[in-house]
Amino acid sequence: MSGDRLFLDIAGLPDDEQQVRQAVHQVAVEVLRPAARALDRMEPAQRIEPGSPFFSALATLKSLGYHRMFLPADAGGPDVPLSTQVQAIVLEELGWGSLGLATAFLVDLLPLTAAARFGSPTLRAGLVAPWVEDESGAYHGCWAVTEPDHGSDFMAAMRDDSVATFGRGQLVARRAEGGWMLHGQKSAWVSSGPVATHAAVHAQAGTDGDLAHSLFAVVPLDVLGVRRGPPVDMLGVRDEPQGELFFDAVFVPDDNVLVAPGPFYGVFGDQLLCTTSAAIANVAVGVARAALEEALAYARQRVQGGRPIVEHKNVQLTLYTMFERVETARAYSRAVLDHVQRAVIGSPDGGTGASPRHSRAAQVFAKRAAYENAHDAVQVCGAMGLNRESLVEKLFRDARCLLIEDGTLEVLSLDAADDLIHNYESEVYDLEEVMARW
Repeated sequence: MSGDRLFLDIAGLPDDEQQVRQAVHQVAVEVLRPAARALDRMEPAQRIEPGSPFFSALATLKSLGYHRMFLPADAGGPDVPLSTQVQAIVLEELGWGSLGLATAFLVDLLPLTAAARFGSPTLRAGLVAPWVEDESGAYHGCWAVTEPDHGSDFMAAMRDDSVATFGRGQLVARRAEGGWMLHGQKSAWVSSGPVATHAAVHAQAGTDGDLAHSLFAVVPLDVLGVRRGPPVDMLGVRDEPQGELFFDAVFVPDDNVLVAPGPFYGVFGDQLLCTTSAAIANVAVGVARAALEEALAYARQRVQGGRPIVEHKNVQLTLYTMFERVETARAYSRAVLDHVQRAVIGSPDGGTGASPRHSRAAQVFAKRAAYENAHDAVQVCGAMGLNRESLVEKLFRDARCLLIEDGTLEVLSLDAADDLIHNYESEVYDLEEVMARW
């Protein structure tokens, strides 16, 4: 089903924004979903072979210029900047079409948009400019964060400079003349690792520091010393290849280092997580909506007890709850994306910065909504929801992976709690004064 009849955006989109939604939805229906279905059934090695649907799907998105939508005009972005509402619509529709391909789309953006904003003139001319003009998928980025012994704790380290107890990083950068030498590896969970041409790399600077003492660089993956592990076979998000990256004395010139070790790394990392959280939240809304639409369509047709199950009260309550999750997650995720864009991207000097607690909350809430909706969709569809031929079965596996990828819900929630506890402005609570009043 296409979902056109079921979709209603109460924001009241103007004609031009409605046209964008219809265009990207058509791509989701005609390109992303068929590619995702095919990729989900392939062996891992098949997914990265030339001619794989993965490459043709990503090339379609490139040909339509969606990869440029977060860039300012002077860096190759749209002449008329897209509103954050349109950006959110695009992300939601991509998530509706395929969580895996939407993830590939997002990790492709990360190294190049960061380079467009913070990169040297050499890096912008040599890498960003051809990536902006790419309409065939010749360039593809990835985000190399997680390591065999460091997952969500590496993300926490970006905000907290007291995390020496997290241990030594497994990708270490040592100073060299004119740049840095990388030694070590990233884990098997690097999204697009087996297929990317460039990586946004976090590497601990020196062997005696902690994860918070790191650098952030854009590294071409065709240089001497880079090796890839095989793509792994995952429960869900199988339409996005994942695999290890190894760095054996890989030289990274200073021009490719966007953020050097120092106090700005923590600030940068914090705001980077605000940006990624806002984006993945809107993608997760698309997954939640897809689950709702599939469950509703099935409930209208499936007969039990002599009538369609959509007429049974328990099913009606389930469908309502799924709808409520989609609408609340959509409203909050769009608001947070708008906040992040204004606070981080929309201001030349970065503004005052985006709110970590709000951005993390958007990601947590939307991911949870996606998983709970996928879970309920399986229950509404019964045995059909467990059938490998059913989209609901794939949505459930993908949504389960969402609870872990891009930071576990627990770590994201604790990170938001830390920001809430230390930075939320409220009246001073004087316990003795309160007790005296009572």
